Amino acid sequence: MNSGPVARHESGGRQPLLWAALAFAAGIATGVHTWRPPLWWVAAWIVFALSGAYLFRRRGPPAFILGLGALVLLGALMVQVRGQDDIGGSGLLRFADGTEVIVTAHVTKEGTPQEDSPGSIRQRLEVETERIARGNQSFAVNSGMRINVYQPQLKNESDQQASAARRFRYGERLRFPARVSPPRNYRNPGAFDYRGYLAENGIVALASVKSSSVEVLPGFAGSRTEFWRARVHRSIIDKVHALWPPREAALMDAMVIGEDAFINRPTRADFQRSGTYHVLVVSGMNVSILALVTFWFLRRLRVSDLLAGAITVALMMSYAWLTALGAPVWRATLMLALYLGARLLYREKSMLNAIGAAALGLMIVNPQVLFGASFQLTFLCVWLVAAVGIPILERTTQPFVRGSRNIDSMAYDFVLPARVVQFRLDLRMIAGRLRRFAGHRLPLPVLAGAARTLLVTGELLLISVVMQIGLALPMAYYFHRATVVGLPANMLVVPLMELLMPAAVAAMALGYVSHALAKIPVLIAGFALEGIAGTVRWLGGLRIADLRVPTPGTALILLSVLAIALAMALVRRRPWLAAGGLAALAASALWISMVPPRPQIRPAVLEMTAVDVGQGDSILLISPTGRILLVDAGGLPQWVHSDLDIGEDVVSPYLWSRGISHLDAVAITHAHADHKGGAAAILANFRPRELWLGDPSDPEMKALRQQAQELGVRVVQHQAGDEFDFGGAEVRILAPGAQDLAARRNDESLVMKLVYGKTSALLEGDAERKAEQQIAEEQPEADLLKVAHHGSATSTIPLLLDRVHPRFAVISVGERNTYGHPRGEVLARLGEARVLTYRTDLDGAVTFYLDGKTVISGLPRAEVH
Repeated sequence: MNSGPVARHESGGRQPLLWAALAFAAGIATGVHTWRPPLWWVAAWIVFALSGAYLFRRRGPPAFILGLGALVLLGALMVQVRGQDDIGGSGLLRFADGTEVIVTAHVTKEGTPQEDSPGSIRQRLEVETERIARGNQSFAVNSGMRINVYQPQLKNESDQQASAARRFRYGERLRFPARVSPPRNYRNPGAFDYRGYLAENGIVALASVKSSSVEVLPGFAGSRTEFWRARVHRSIIDKVHALWPPREAALMDAMVIGEDAFINRPTRADFQRSGTYHVLVVSGMNVSILALVTFWFLRRLRVSDLLAGAITVALMMSYAWLTALGAPVWRATLMLALYLGARLLYREKSMLNAIGAAALGLMIVNPQVLFGASFQLTFLCVWLVAAVGIPILERTTQPFVRGSRNIDSMAYDFVLPARVVQFRLDLRMIAGRLRRFAGHRLPLPVLAGAARTLLVTGELLLISVVMQIGLALPMAYYFHRATVVGLPANMLVVPLMELLMPAAVAAMALGYVSHALAKIPVLIAGFALEGIAGTVRWLGGLRIADLRVPTPGTALILLSVLAIALAMALVRRRPWLAAGGLAALAASALWISMVPPRPQIRPAVLEMTAVDVGQGDSILLISPTGRILLVDAGGLPQWVHSDLDIGEDVVSPYLWSRGISHLDAVAITHAHADHKGGAAAILANFRPRELWLGDPSDPEMKALRQQAQELGVRVVQHQAGDEFDFGGAEVRILAPGAQDLAARRNDESLVMKLVYGKTSALLEGDAERKAEQQIAEEQPEADLLKVAHHGSATSTIPLLLDRVHPRFAVISVGERNTYGHPRGEVLARLGEARVLTYRTDLDGAVTFYLDGKTVISGLPRAEVH
């Protein structure tokens, strides 16, 4: 197949399906933000469609524009008519009132059992409920539910073997007692939409149960096809763990088969910091590598293009089905099928049309997919390669790569451009001078191959550069990362991944025949894996790699999108225009990574915001001059075994959503996990100048002190009696005193009063009765009270409440917490004192503005991502 016509077609030809996908996406976005009655959209669509059909014979720009307009209107109509998918959550959630019910369900997705804590094993299951029983009543309910099944505490090896043998499988019918709870979002601006994420996967409720209380019922429910898929998937994981040591097997599970149960948070963080997270998860890259190897191998066996393409697509569909990872892998498989189909039908590489067709088909099936980060990243990656990377290669390295082939053929010179012919002549001249050292025949083919390898390496580097700068916007918006080391990391990791994937697949296949036969591919895959892991640890561990960035502002987002579009539009134009487009794209990426946005701060007021961190505390204080203090960073109790990091996953996104990239100080009131648990992430992400502690010598604070020292953060001790200015606000420390440091942990809380003009706020931490009695003697009067200890009955004593005499109060507390906070008697005291009380479990993040004369309260608009 001649490559010249391909390049000319890609340069000048239209890409109607790509334009159609963009128009449909614009319509979906319009429909989400602009509501109109359905008949309005239908009437407008009919007008545009008929007008376009009338002008179609002329084949002019007006007909094309009208057609795109019709697709915009169709997209808006579809997203408004469909709305949110109904997944049957209302029936199940009416039982989510904290009482125990008996659930009958069948397993729709089985998780791999893993150690949850020493001596305890957890298996995560997704089930579809059949019946819910409460008391003497039973109700038919069909809804998706996620449950964590915990094995009992293991006492000896025989018990461990017996317990580990109990694993629940796809299709099994179960009956178990449970307290059903709805998924809860942290209601802060910038928070992750966990409820929406689960709803997209058909899950509307959560529960935890003990393995011993689960009864397996007779019968099977579900698909036999899915049953065998789960069985094969499970068998492959077992085979991986039989072929490789545990550490290598955990990574191999994730990279090849998509099982991430054995990947811990630090490993994920290393891959994220190095910009290689796409390697750790099964994604479109895996499909591309396997498809390339399969197609190449079949062509080497003299299989026709048609049959090789069909076999490749069939195998990739099987791979996508086996991994069961949903949309990302199926999107890549769909694009591969469309690309190979276009290549076979038209004998040309209509990549942009294939991208457009795949995107359009997916948006028609589900318009809401447009707003998913995975969808956007997948198509932006491929679009950048097809619309920017490949055109650059066609103008720079590709002619020389083609020219390095058939280097001995003089006749081939006559069909090549002059600069490529000169390149071939230079290679022959160099080869002639090398004959005396390497013989008569060897030098020219070897030299041409070496030149081609260098050119292909340069192409990989160029594509990596385009990808890095083009993905700067979504990486900052969704993940708040600037992948500073992403370019060198991917240069080293991607070739190793191209070696690992086929070797690992071959090892698994041969492993079912004989472990001895699989030994060589096992060693090759292990070598590649060690190279990937070592590169990630080395580059991901560099301090420069951990560059976090706030959420880009609207203006910067629009400018970045414009820069991407400009680069794509100009890359095929004159060289200076193409260079200008690429420079604009690079400048937008550099701006996102290096220039922090202006923080969203109201000037000349003292702001206090209680961040919703569940059962814990995190208070943001912004002084009248703009200095920023975070008091506590939330955290989960030590007995909760979860990968969730409140500092990284809850508090940091809220700060980033406000454009905050740096803190002046962080204060940790005391050493309980629900106050200091998220502090390590906050120090790493925001690099404050100071860390305020009531007792820096506390052994529980040792790790935090060491981290502060490594980051260059100054540790400052504050105790009762300290008074100082903080950005125009006066700070008075009311507790702890030196005599309180040996008291109960809660009574060691750092208590501070902030005064601005005639307004003030009192923050109590977890101070209890004894500390509050002392605080009551320290002129604690304040307009705003941060209620101590989440509204516990041991705090907010009448004496203190009488002395403070607040007009507003806020309680930082978790929804449906196991402690019964806030206690009814505390709420009654606040009510009797006529205090307007806010709660983070009911109101989400709550903000107060103290302007020196009065206090204004409000609830920020909680946008989720």
